[in-house]
Amino acid sequence: MFEFSLNSTEPDSIAHIIQVALAPAFLLSALATLLNVFSTRLGRISDKVNALSAEIDRASAAEATRLIRRCSYLRRRSLLLDVAVVLASLGGCLIGFAVLTLFVGALRDVATASILFALFGVALICTVAAIGAFMAEILMAGRGLRDKVDRQQDEAFTPR
Repeated sequence: MFEFSLNSTEPDSIAHIIQVALAPAFLLSALATLLNVFSTRLGRISDKVNALSAEIDRASAAEATRLIRRCSYLRRRSLLLDVAVVLASLGGCLIGFAVLTLFVGALRDVATASILFALFGVALICTVAAIGAFMAEILMAGRGLRDKVDRQQDEAFTPR
C-alpha cells in the first residue's frame, strides 16, 4: 500500500508519513466542529426544556398537557443529538487510532495497512452516521417549527 520505512532517517520518508497523516487530521478537525454544533444545539434544547418546565408549574391543565408534549418532543430531539455526539466522538477516536497506526507501524506490512484501513473506514462510517442523526434532528426541529406556526394560524382564525 505505502512504501516507506522508519528505519531510515531520510527526510523524505518522514515527510511522507506526515503528509499521509494530514488527511485524517483534517477529518478530525471537521469532527470537532461538528461536535461544537451538536453541543450548541443540545444547549438550546436544554434551555427550552427549562423554560417549558417553569411554565408547566403555572399553566392550566390543558396548557400543561401541551407543554408536556412539547417537552417530550424536545427529549426525542436531544436523543438524536446524543446519537450524533456518540458517533462523531467514536469517529474521532478511530481517526486518532488511525493516525497513531501511521506513526507506529509505518505501514510496512499488510496487517498494519489493514488495521489502518479498517480504523479510517469505520471512522468515516461513524461520521456519516453522525451527520445522518444530525439531519434527522434538524428535520424534527423544522417540523416542530412548522407545527407551531400552523397551530398559531389555526388559533388566529378560530372564532372565539
